[in-house]
Amino acid sequence: MIFTKFKRIVRTGFVNFWRNSLLSLAAIVVLTLALLFFGGLIFSSVFGRALVKEVKSKVDINVYFTLNANEADILALQKTVEKLPEVDKATYISKDKALADFRDKWKDNTLILQGLDEIGYNPLPAVLNIKAKEPSQYGGIAKFLDNTKNTASSKDGTSIVEKVNYNQNKLIIDRLGRIIPAVQKTGTALAILLVLVTIVIVFNTIRIIIFTSRDEIAVMKLVGASNTYIRGPFVVSGIMYGIISGIITLILLAVAAYYSDAALLKFAGLEGANDFSIIVNLFSGYFLANFGQIFSIIMGSGVLLGAISSYLAVRRYLNV
Repeated sequence: MIFTKFKRIVRTGFVNFWRNSLLSLAAIVVLTLALLFFGGLIFSSVFGRALVKEVKSKVDINVYFTLNANEADILALQKTVEKLPEVDKATYISKDKALADFRDKWKDNTLILQGLDEIGYNPLPAVLNIKAKEPSQYGGIAKFLDNTKNTASSKDGTSIVEKVNYNQNKLIIDRLGRIIPAVQKTGTALAILLVLVTIVIVFNTIRIIIFTSRDEIAVMKLVGASNTYIRGPFVVSGIMYGIISGIITLILLAVAAYYSDAALLKFAGLEGANDFSIIVNLFSGYFLANFGQIFSIIMGSGVLLGAISSYLAVRRYLNV
């Protein structure tokens, strides 16, 4: 009996879906736009996180050592720095490595290389490159380095630290420390607001569709049909709106992800493409790697929006 009733509700929902084909199309279009908006928020979040990560990777502190600094003393300082809770990574670049990198960078400039050869010795110091976990933590690291500068010395008592470049980068580091959290909080608040607006639009669209069946609902109610039997077909139709909209949205998102990387690179230009290598395969790679999660979010959101909106929209017509 229950199965027969359920089967009848589902069949009626399918009939209503095809009978009101134009209205169903309108609901699918609105739901698809809403789901595309959700997908856009996902991709925007991915791009924002990747961009913030890239910006963070460009910010650092370099500790330059004296030319006669002993490598053992430098490595000891590196181990001390790595133990700081604010430090994400501390990379040691030896004098020889710095010279090799310099020669490779200017390999096409014979004038600079000749001048370097004429010096007769390696003028480049060893460097300790320090990256913090968050931009706001560089101040604490710099303070520690300033205190350590006087104590980090060689056997003869001379300081091995020549210079710390924090003060040169202090302005941009401080700004990033304030801007990045503010952008993240603003983006989250804006996303929540826009999601709520989207839900209201979808609900009102489906309510207009159900409005056309208000007389039919009233008659069914007067002849003794239960609220579940009346509401059921509309919920089934709402689920169908969500499923079809979800499939269309996933296809459109896949196309957008495939072409968006190339579009961003073209917009940035060749030099921009080299500088912002993070863009390459950002969206398409994320879409493929997280397809299961994206599928669940899009299809789940579509089905829930369609079903819940239909459930709530039909409620006002049940009070006859």
